[in-house]
Amino acid sequence: MRRIWGLLACVGLVGQGAFAWAEALPMVSRASLMTKAAPLISTEPMIRHSGPSLFAGRSITGLFAPPDPKELDNLRNYPVEGRVARLRNLIAQAEAGKKGYDAVQHGAKVKPAAAPTRLTIQQIYDWIDATPGQPHAIGRYQFIPPTLRRLVRQAGINPKTQFTPQVQDRLADILLADAGLAPFLAGEMKRQTFMNNLAKIWAGLPNDTGKSHYHGYAGNKATMSWAHFDAQMVRIFTQ
Repeated sequence: MRRIWGLLACVGLVGQGAFAWAEALPMVSRASLMTKAAPLISTEPMIRHSGPSLFAGRSITGLFAPPDPKELDNLRNYPVEGRVARLRNLIAQAEAGKKGYDAVQHGAKVKPAAAPTRLTIQQIYDWIDATPGQPHAIGRYQFIPPTLRRLVRQAGINPKTQFTPQVQDRLADILLADAGLAPFLAGEMKRQTFMNNLAKIWAGLPNDTGKSHYHGYAGNKATMSWAHFDAQMVRIFTQ
């Protein structure tokens, strides 16, 4: 168990660890959160939309090696899994709404041929490639194309795998580790710091200013208040 938490701790700090969130959303250009070498402009077309977008992507450069997917899978064997699941639920409220795992960014004029959970990851890739010039955030955690591809590679998932709720949760867990889940649970990171890190990942979440970290970029805004976010975090992790 110590080995697993130690590994997760190595990739936890957004400001210091693993990878810089530097891949821009397909609908907005964003500065890197970490490295000056990261691209400032998305290679995909800028598309205006309203409501939350997923999160700033990230480059493949960083100080630490990516977390071992098998080690991340073991997170589900710990008593904290119930709390992690509730945290995922909170993020999904801010990002996906009622459609949950089958959510597709509303700005996408051409939707996938079927509900996301009925498609393979490769079929989602094919949809992305066949419909340039529109947003492609997909699933419960509104994965954008470069982030989806990177997480799938990092997790060692075959693209022929179906985009099930379990797969989506597995990918989201890597992002939670990146935000600092392990040091937060170990009491080594303050709740407010962890919350701000999450807000740097998911644009629908507010930071401690009460606004999205990406407020004003292509219509991005927080979909819940900081007070609600904080109250739910306290409820999840202290009760």
